[in-house]
Amino acid sequence: MFGRLFGGGGGGERPEADSYALPVPRRRRNGAYTLRALGDVRVLALVEAADAGDWEAVKAALVPFDLGHDHKVLGQLSDLDGVQDWIGRAVEEDKEHRATALLISGARQVVWGWEARTAERAANVTQEQWRVFHERLDLAEEQLFEAAELRPEWITPWRCLLTSGRGMSLGPVVNRTRLDAALRRDPLDLETHIDWVSQLQPRWSGEPGQALAFARDAFARAPQGHRIGCVIAMAHIEEWVESEHAGCLETPEIQAELRNAADHSILHPAYVRRPGWQQDFNMFAMALSLAGERHTVRRVFQALDGARTEWPWSYFAEPEKQFARHQRRA
Repeated sequence: MFGRLFGGGGGGERPEADSYALPVPRRRRNGAYTLRALGDVRVLALVEAADAGDWEAVKAALVPFDLGHDHKVLGQLSDLDGVQDWIGRAVEEDKEHRATALLISGARQVVWGWEARTAERAANVTQEQWRVFHERLDLAEEQLFEAAELRPEWITPWRCLLTSGRGMSLGPVVNRTRLDAALRRDPLDLETHIDWVSQLQPRWSGEPGQALAFARDAFARAPQGHRIGCVIAMAHIEEWVESEHAGCLETPEIQAELRNAADHSILHPAYVRRPGWQQDFNMFAMALSLAGERHTVRRVFQALDGARTEWPWSYFAEPEKQFARHQRRA
């Protein structure tokens, strides 16, 4: 089983997806609003079906998407409270779509496990929280491995396994093997790279500079307009998270690197705005703002037109206020 498992459009334009865009709210708080359902009516239908526990409707709503490769769409399901209450029945009863049900269930168990652990430092997590955390991650691993076995071309199970492996402290060898398995399926997969950038932080036993070197190597191999440029933004955001100096990114060199990454990824004419594209722009909006950049950041916020995604602004204690403040300053 395991031998088989480990084997191996224009920027600003959204011609196909525009007809599916959710209406922008008329009333905004501080000139901003929180994006829901990736800003897409089809994703909203999927979320509503999952919220109702309607497996048949979920399968119908999934038709336009490739859940084995679309981390954002999978994330809409894994973040939804209550999915864990009914998805197990689909795993057991729907043999034809068992792989999809396993993927959704495993991804949800990973998120649900972290919810039980909370964001507290390890020393402040209770024994009961640790027990529930590991119980849920154990089930997640079992289900994600089976999903990967059933659909060996899928990358999303491996990205989820990276997250669970970090939580279970499985060590660098195991997690590197999982990273390699994901990157064999897509060498420039953004979400996998972002997960590994987190893994390389000192708080997860990484070494200073490792994450940025990894991000720069990936970006150097990317074609123009590829969203992998966002990994540069996230690597710098992670540097800021680790630093004790709030202004650590405010250097001309970092500003220039972020401008270059934005120009060659999200602001390039070849960039394609797929459902949830706003999160790519939010990564750069936050990184450029933290770096004190004053030119490219304006273009990024203008494209967003007030659309805030929960992540990565959740690194702030008051994410809504911080987004609004930086948007005004831009």
